[in-house]
Amino acid sequence: EFPGCGNLITSAQFLFIAIEGFIFEADFGRKRPAIPIRFYLIMVAMFFTVSVVNNYALNLNIAMPLHMIFRSGSLIASMALGIVILKKRYSVYKYASIALVSAGIFTCTFMSARQVSSDSSRNEDEDSISVFLWWLLGIAALTFALLMSARMGIFQETLYKQFGKHSKEALFYNHALPLPGFLLLAPDIYRHAVLFTQSEPFQVPGLGLSLPIMWFYLVMNVVTQYVCIRGVFILTTECTSLTVTLVVTLRKFVSLIFSILYFRNPFTTWHWIGTLFVFVGTLMYTEVWNTLGLWKDPEKKQDNKKLE
Repeated sequence: EFPGCGNLITSAQFLFIAIEGFIFEADFGRKRPAIPIRFYLIMVAMFFTVSVVNNYALNLNIAMPLHMIFRSGSLIASMALGIVILKKRYSVYKYASIALVSAGIFTCTFMSARQVSSDSSRNEDEDSISVFLWWLLGIAALTFALLMSARMGIFQETLYKQFGKHSKEALFYNHALPLPGFLLLAPDIYRHAVLFTQSEPFQVPGLGLSLPIMWFYLVMNVVTQYVCIRGVFILTTECTSLTVTLVVTLRKFVSLIFSILYFRNPFTTWHWIGTLFVFVGTLMYTEVWNTLGLWKDPEKKQDNKKLE
């Protein structure tokens, strides 16, 4: 109902997690951080930029399924920047998975472009060209956010190697330090807060309270987002990176399916094929087939033979 409310939602999420972390992790500011604040400031600048750009992309004729699929291609950007910055090298099997994910994103992007073009062609005025140009700007914004997010991941990786893993501390500072930046978005946040207040009333089950339904949705979103991101940060310390990546990938895929079914977004056969490419390619990248014993990397087979 309010496609531009992303800044309000994000600011509410950040505020809730920051308050919780200030009380239980920072001990009301009495606990000194294990990682110097200057490094958190760099990380936060990246994190805040990615969040804001991803939110504004929804205002640029980007449908939610395309938005989610595009962001699922983070493995591509991560591998590319890892090769350039960290001088990493990967097996042919992983390069194949990158090609598959790339093909999936290209398929979905191309089909969405055709939908935008067909919708625009119904109008014979200059507005039809404007719609498509805004869509192209949205794709550029998603691409920038994708690369920035990958760069942030590499920065975090080098940071944790140097200072050790402090997931709860990182969760707190990543959400507390960006809060002043939301003052720049105050007019947009206030405007959507007013729109939320004007939404139809909703009776909260079991509590007997009545509040605008959009505020109820916002509260539920904040709570579920906290549970989700807290779980991801815990996984990074308790499980292997393979498990974390696989869980996050499955969560994105389930969210995508729910978005399509609940919001009734247009989704063609080509979109499904592209989604399948992204999903299978991501699983190939995480080498889940090796873990399950369903497939072996040819290069690893040769290594095993040499050892024998």
